Amino acid sequence: MRFIVMHKVDEKMEAGERPDERIITEMGALVRESLANGVFENGAGLHRSARRARLTVKGGRREVTKGPFGRDGGNQLVAGCYMIRTGTMDDAIEHAAQLADILGDSEIEIGPVVEPWDLGVMPAPAEQASARFLLLRKGDAATEAGTPVPPAAREKLAAFERKLKDDGVLLLSEKLAPTAAGARLPSAPRGASRNWIDGPFAESKELIAGFSLLNLPTKAAALAWADRYAQVLDGNEVDVRELLDRRGN
Repeated sequence: MRFIVMHKVDEKMEAGERPDERIITEMGALVRESLANGVFENGAGLHRSARRARLTVKGGRREVTKGPFGRDGGNQLVAGCYMIRTGTMDDAIEHAAQLADILGDSEIEIGPVVEPWDLGVMPAPAEQASARFLLLRKGDAATEAGTPVPPAAREKLAAFERKLKDDGVLLLSEKLAPTAAGARLPSAPRGASRNWIDGPFAESKELIAGFSLLNLPTKAAALAWADRYAQVLDGNEVDVRELLDRRGN
């Protein structure tokens, strides 16, 4: 089974502060261990909301809202995520708009990915003609009900993703199962006792700060990994969601 573990922002992240050295060191150790045993597939962090944008499409009309969004970030239930490499934020917004044109009425959050040199763990490349961005497609009643994408739209979506891959733009594409199959560890002060809450979730307003993609045999194993992940962080809210088969909607 495949899962996505998402952690939410805190005040230090929203202020643009660099993570504590302890967090960088311990998270690096967990990721290296998980790569070695075949659990960890991919992952990334997002910059603060002041550097993000939100695209809303309703009735064919596009509206772009630039951050910051604050910790109460509106609809943060994620139905799908796409990582792309492109030139600018405007380019990333345009790719998100093309995606929304296929999906119909939707909301997509666009944010630049935190790179290793942003954390000071390696020098930045001399030339950076492009950057990575994460597109977070927000959930709605249809995705929460597990309603498949209509066949015509599915074909257009597959063609769109193939073209982005061929152009070297699309790096990752994942669809999330409804929150009914997920679990949440609410935010709390570091070291405080916390218990997992099973989905479904009516809402989530804590902004996504980053994600990890895992390959594990059971949900229980994913929660155990996410417990370790959460212990590294300073009490941030953490969601665990199942991923749909790549052939799914």
